[in-house]
Amino acid sequence: MLGHRELTMEDYADILRRRFWLIVTSTILVLLIGIGLTFVLEPKYQSQTLILVEQQKVPEDYVKPVVTEDLGARLGSMKEQILSRSRIEPIIRRFNLFPKGNLSMDDRVELTQKAIGVKPIPASASSHGMPGFYITFVAQDAKTAQQVCTEIETLFVSENLSARQQSAEGTTEFLKQQLADSKKNLDDQDAKLAAFQQKYFGMLPDQETSNSNTLQALTTQLDAVTQSLNRQQQDVTFLQAMVAQQTHDLQGDEPAVSAAVDERRTELKALIQQRQTLEAQYTPDHPDVVDVNRRIAELQASIARAESEPVSTSAAPAALSRPDPPQLQQLKAQLHAAQLGLADGKQEQARIDGQIRSYEGRIESSPQVEEQYKEITRDHQTALDFYNSLLAKMNDSSMATALEQRQQGEQFHVVDAPNLPDAPIFPNRAIFAAGGLAGGLFLGLLLAGLLEYRDTSLRNERDIWAFTKLSTLAVISHIDGLPQPEKHHRHWNPFSRNNKPVQSVVG
Repeated sequence: MLGHRELTMEDYADILRRRFWLIVTSTILVLLIGIGLTFVLEPKYQSQTLILVEQQKVPEDYVKPVVTEDLGARLGSMKEQILSRSRIEPIIRRFNLFPKGNLSMDDRVELTQKAIGVKPIPASASSHGMPGFYITFVAQDAKTAQQVCTEIETLFVSENLSARQQSAEGTTEFLKQQLADSKKNLDDQDAKLAAFQQKYFGMLPDQETSNSNTLQALTTQLDAVTQSLNRQQQDVTFLQAMVAQQTHDLQGDEPAVSAAVDERRTELKALIQQRQTLEAQYTPDHPDVVDVNRRIAELQASIARAESEPVSTSAAPAALSRPDPPQLQQLKAQLHAAQLGLADGKQEQARIDGQIRSYEGRIESSPQVEEQYKEITRDHQTALDFYNSLLAKMNDSSMATALEQRQQGEQFHVVDAPNLPDAPIFPNRAIFAAGGLAGGLFLGLLLAGLLEYRDTSLRNERDIWAFTKLSTLAVISHIDGLPQPEKHHRHWNPFSRNNKPVQSVVG
């Protein structure tokens, strides 16, 4: 009847007194069952090892590592490879893992994979990455757990070395092939650039300044040669006039003509001396110098015309038969030398003029050549930069490969070797005992509450009021020895106490 009204602390105390042995019995029974299970269940032993990650011994400023993948990702990849069937099956056969139950090899492989645990150590704020990880293995035998854990640890260490070395060597081989292809491309670009420079030599953009300076120098040189040719031409004309005068004198010209020619020659000499004086003071473009040159040219032409007039036939044979005097021979030699110098000057003038035209053509063609040259040099520079970049990466990769081959790179260091378990991790007797105690106590309380809820006995005035809503007039105490009516609806309960209900009179 207690379950049909609000309970007080006194009610709870009464329930505990009535159902005490039920609660104690269920608690002890479940406790014993829990402890008994620890002797029945198959034990499991766990062996554990600690592996720390050692950074490479050479600073990264000197040798950059080829393998830059995060350790967590690499650890996951290694775990997948090591826990593959091809790696696990030989271990199962060697140590005869999970032989009971007639399990198939697939089931045994799956159980072995579940028994292997890899737990990374969380990275701290001061560390650059994962500092290490734990490897555990659970088996039915302590020695087997230690041996298999040692085997798994060896696989992780060797797999790390092999993976890093293969990655470094693979990177080096790839860079070697790329470097060879890049060198071939660079050689082709070098050949194209050399052929272009040879074809357009003198018209390249970097030679434009030199061409302009050379053209300016040639123009100045041509001006000087032209002025020199003018003076040589005047000298030749003067010598021709002198030779003609000497020859005419030998032929016996009329005194009047000879006197006129002599006068002009005297004037010509004076003008030549005057020109020499003016040239020492002024440039060839000075008006006085130009005027003197003009007058000299007119006198030379006048003398040449006078000397070219025919002489008498009677005097000609006599003049031809006489040998030239030394003075005339000297003048003719000077005239011949002057004529040769004049011819050489004209050749030099033509040569310089041809060079000027050539450099002018180079300068005019420079914009078109520069456009083609930029395209070729751009491709060449791109190929050169790519080759230098690959060469630097190749050198870094070669050093990193040598570092891995000498085992000076990042390595797994076993700090704690796999231990031999002293006690099984399952079943844990203390945990099972505590669980049995808690479960038995809960079961006892649950049974006590259920029995009290189904019990409709009236034990006090509160029960009477809750059931009838009537006041109690008197209470008759229980008298031992009186016959009791049979209660067919109630069954014997070994866990209940013989608590007799009260008999009351209600009004």
